[in-house]
Amino acid sequence: MPQINPSPVTPKPTPLPPLAEQDPLTPSQWRVLLAFADTIVASISPEASEESHTELGVSKNAYSQALTAISKHCGGDQDFARQYLAERPSESPFFKELCYRLLSVDLPSDLRSQLTLGLNVLDYRAGALILTGYPKSFADHPVSVRQRILQAWPNGYLPVTRLLFRSMSMLVKQQWVKSSPTLYRVLGFPRTPVHGVPGRSFDYAFVQVPPGAAAEPEVLHTDVVVVGSGCGGGVCARNLAEAGFGVIVVDRANFWPAEHLPMAESEGFNHLFMNGGGMFSDDSSVVVFAGQAWGGGGTVNWSASLQTQGFVRKEWSDAGLPFFTSAEFQTCLDRVYERIGASSDAIEHNPSNQKLLEGARKLGWAAKAVPQNTGGKTHYCGYCALGCGSCEKRGPVVSYLPAAANAGAKFMEGFDCEKVLFDVDKKTGTKTATGVIGTWQSRDEHGGVSGPRLVKRKVIIKAKRVIISCGTMQSPLLLKRSGLKNPHIGKHLKLHPVNFIGSIYEEEIRPWEGGILTSIVTEFENQDGQGHGVKIEATSMLPSLWLPALFWQSSLDYKLLVPKAKHMVGHFALLRDIGEGEVYADPVDGRSRFRYTLSKREKQFVLDGMLAVAKINYVAGAKEMFSMIPGTSTFVRSPDEECAHKGINCSHFQGWLEELRKRGSPSPETFYASAHQMGSCRMAKNAKLGVVDQKGKVFEAEGLYVCDASIFPSASGVNPMVTNMAISEWVSSNLAKDLKADGERAKL
Repeated sequence: MPQINPSPVTPKPTPLPPLAEQDPLTPSQWRVLLAFADTIVASISPEASEESHTELGVSKNAYSQALTAISKHCGGDQDFARQYLAERPSESPFFKELCYRLLSVDLPSDLRSQLTLGLNVLDYRAGALILTGYPKSFADHPVSVRQRILQAWPNGYLPVTRLLFRSMSMLVKQQWVKSSPTLYRVLGFPRTPVHGVPGRSFDYAFVQVPPGAAAEPEVLHTDVVVVGSGCGGGVCARNLAEAGFGVIVVDRANFWPAEHLPMAESEGFNHLFMNGGGMFSDDSSVVVFAGQAWGGGGTVNWSASLQTQGFVRKEWSDAGLPFFTSAEFQTCLDRVYERIGASSDAIEHNPSNQKLLEGARKLGWAAKAVPQNTGGKTHYCGYCALGCGSCEKRGPVVSYLPAAANAGAKFMEGFDCEKVLFDVDKKTGTKTATGVIGTWQSRDEHGGVSGPRLVKRKVIIKAKRVIISCGTMQSPLLLKRSGLKNPHIGKHLKLHPVNFIGSIYEEEIRPWEGGILTSIVTEFENQDGQGHGVKIEATSMLPSLWLPALFWQSSLDYKLLVPKAKHMVGHFALLRDIGEGEVYADPVDGRSRFRYTLSKREKQFVLDGMLAVAKINYVAGAKEMFSMIPGTSTFVRSPDEECAHKGINCSHFQGWLEELRKRGSPSPETFYASAHQMGSCRMAKNAKLGVVDQKGKVFEAEGLYVCDASIFPSASGVNPMVTNMAISEWVSSNLAKDLKADGERAKL
């Protein structure tokens, strides 16, 4: 019989998941990749010759200046500054392990094949001649020659070199940041937040299944099974459990207590996000960060708690969904705010958000504070993208799921749901959901997930109702695996794409400290008169998220730029998109994949937002600015006094803005990021237009519901957490009434 064990035994520190058994690269491919890495992050020396394969030589004067600049960032310790300058990735076993994991586990097979094809071309004489201009392997060149080759690629004639440079340099920079033995000290970046007090997690209990015959599934029974523990699933679990119904919440992810949060950057993305952190669109133009944690996106989001705006509510209501302009919807929003403790009362803005508000004020632009789900506490922590160790962020793990547990709900971590089970009426063909089937894995002998799992069993959970809350990137795949045929499943993907401007200030910012997103500029949210445009917000400044995006011009330039991050702020323009994409299952391994490309018009909206970000930081006093648009220069503020009085009308500044306008968003080297995914199982007034009805019920089956951001009729235009939870309040409250009515009818 299944057992409920308090969970988990306090796990040991969280090592990475096990590596694949087969090496993803051949020795020659590894040689080229490591040569590429040692060029992007080269070992800098004043003594290396032009023919050195291990060091990049620079003049003694340039080296001395670099040494002085870097030692200022590490307490004047020139010996340590030398270590940093001398560092190269190939000397780090951890760097190679992270690359190994990315290539063997996280990358889909076709993207891995594209990368290995590029490595092969660079290794063969004929291919290398086309891409580098030299008829020999890229790895056979000295570092100085390799650097000249890579410096030519971003503006090269061949699109393949521009794309290869972008993808490989991002790969190298991200794994180097995670593995560098010197970088955090040079940055002054603490491993854990210096503000706040560690909290204590709710004492969850998880269903444990005993060993048994692999062919005989363990069978559990309940009233409602909720697949997914995130913002939608957590709300549903609480409401239905408190209404007196049996609830089991299952999730593929494992729960990690507060003592393990925030996780290290080298571990957290593997444990808390899909595909190890980043999922690329098929054309590699967009990277998506999708949470895959106990508590879903609510465990790794940035506390922003914005309510659905009026023009979006009207758009959805006009589409045949009058609930969104009803008093009931606002009541649901208010309930969510009360439960998660969302308010702006106790916010202490960090410098990144202060600059945003101050710059907008000086320009006369609309801006405001962003309510935080912190229960009225001042949450001065910038690490929440990797989990909140203080338990102040009231995501599902802190708010809804404990309430569900106290009302009798049960939980199962490590459950990979394979499909929904149905009864089919032979006369009408009507499908009725009766439960789910999946594979459950226990933890290893240490209470972690890095070793062999002690038990692996098929489990069937029989239920009167099934709620799918797997998120926008997974819910449509589960519906399709279950045999549903509605053509809208997986379509209409919305993403809120963003692009960035980085700004450097004279004073030390330490941008990883303080609430990540506590302010917003709304001046440009309606650029087309139909509710589409950009909002301007601050971004997470965790090194492995920010530093890989910094553009590379040379090895020495990059090593000098990175320590300046403690003086930087990062802001982005977030687009309420007009177009849409599609989510589908990878044909090889079934993982979530997506197609999505911004239109020319959408790219222009984002570019306009980036120009606005630059103006905000100019009037806020930034001394340097740079964009994430390849091929653009860095702006350096003019010391001209006359220019200072002209503000944004300064000709020097206007010249830089014009450079950005003319450069635009060249393809394929420009990329966008997204942390919001919506719409792939959209709500509509009928099955010809969407997947679920106004109460979240799947049109194609009885007893089956979807409750997550995938059912948004279009993009929310704001961080989707509160909208998701409010819709889930509505769906689960109605479902509780339906279940009660079923029970009363059964008594008759």
